[in-house]
Amino acid sequence: MELVECVPNFSEGRRPEVIAAIRDAIASVEGVSVLDVSSDPSHNRMVVTFVAPPAAAVEAAFRGIGTARDRIDLTAHEGEHPRIGATDVCPFIPIAGVTMADCVALAEQLGARVGDELGIPVFLYERAARRPDRANLADVRRGEFEQARVDIGTNPDREPDFGPHAIHPTAGVTVIGARPFLVAYNVYLGGAEHLQVAKDVAKAVRQSSGGLPFVKALGMEVDGQAQVSMNLVDTDSTPLSLVFDTVRAEAEARGVSPTRSELVGLVPEKVLFETAAHHVLLPDFTPDMVLETKVRAAVDAAPTMSGFLASVAGPDPVPGGGSVSALAGQLAAALAEMVAGLTVGRKKYADAEAEMTAVVAGAHALRDRLGVLVQEDADSYAVVSETYKLPKDGDTAARDVAIQAALVTAAEVPLETARLCRDVARLAAACATRGNTNAVSDAGVAALLAEAACRGAAYNVRINVASMSDPAAGTALADAATALVAETHELALEAVACVERAIG
Repeated sequence: MELVECVPNFSEGRRPEVIAAIRDAIASVEGVSVLDVSSDPSHNRMVVTFVAPPAAAVEAAFRGIGTARDRIDLTAHEGEHPRIGATDVCPFIPIAGVTMADCVALAEQLGARVGDELGIPVFLYERAARRPDRANLADVRRGEFEQARVDIGTNPDREPDFGPHAIHPTAGVTVIGARPFLVAYNVYLGGAEHLQVAKDVAKAVRQSSGGLPFVKALGMEVDGQAQVSMNLVDTDSTPLSLVFDTVRAEAEARGVSPTRSELVGLVPEKVLFETAAHHVLLPDFTPDMVLETKVRAAVDAAPTMSGFLASVAGPDPVPGGGSVSALAGQLAAALAEMVAGLTVGRKKYADAEAEMTAVVAGAHALRDRLGVLVQEDADSYAVVSETYKLPKDGDTAARDVAIQAALVTAAEVPLETARLCRDVARLAAACATRGNTNAVSDAGVAALLAEAACRGAAYNVRINVASMSDPAAGTALADAATALVAETHELALEAVACVERAIG
């Protein structure tokens, strides 16, 4: 799967209606997942973090930039954070199945559209920069909107990469690029009386002043507090823990201690793990020590519905009809559980409260067991296949016994599936008869699905019996399956009659 992250920064942090409009414009593109929206009145800035396939990411960013152009007027904008445009900066970051070169191409696609269709001049920066002096965002943004109004159209060094050679009168300039993951991190140093200390610390830690590699920093006042505002552009090389320790040491050398710190937007979990391990002296820490890491690995290893369907559609005989029948029964049980749950607690159905409560519990248990049978059916057939591969020129009697035993097991598994599907049909009929009438059609679907699953499971019982060298040994199994089909059919008819009365 191809996935890119985009983190556009907009010059608006005070008007909720504008923040919502920009967020909604981005989210309106199919395939986009908005992960975070951070806004701050003091900075008068918002940061949207979203992920999407490449084409969708370009379209979503374009819609956000267009909305910002129409709703933000930089001639009336004030805030602590430097800005050069209504959409100040818009980077693409590779996440999965894409390269940095792909993200550079996305930046160029977006830049061309923004320039041509929105009339906003665009500068490319970071990995997408076409000139060395535009790789650093701070260099591109120097002088901010006010200086750009003077330079663009008059200074050859400020000729945009895309769009008109004149600044947009209210939306300014947009800086678009491609970069690695960046962590926006701020440390507060107490009251505004420490603003100069914050500026001195920022100068000491930022790379451009001889400080820490891959750290950009400014000292500013935010909400009456002195803040060291930083962008960490390579936390593998310069970890968050090192940045904080350095800020603290520089501040304390000037008689000030940090009061708190904050993250703007999202941060990779490994950054926080490394920081925590550093401060509690765990030099041998690895993410495998984290419970949630193990849980995610276990969940990710579990089969998905799309994966199961692909397996069924593949050339191998397993999973086959028996597993599909168990899955259909599981879905029927889930529907019955839903209908019963919609009945419990409703005054109109007080007389059925106890019965429907029992249906919820019973359907849940059936759903769990049928889920296990999906795999057990495939496993039992695999055993049959292996026994047929036993040498025919050896102990043929032992081979026949092994095949017979495997076929009996392969018949017993779908027989249990058929029995449980009969039980699901009984619960579905009860829901159709005495459950919430607004969901009677769902109860009908549950009953019909349970009947189909029961009949499919019975087919698998009978075909395994027919394959036995001594079919008489499986007669009882086949007869039981046939009886279950008949019983389930009657229960389905009962549910269907209720549905027809309700909607006829």
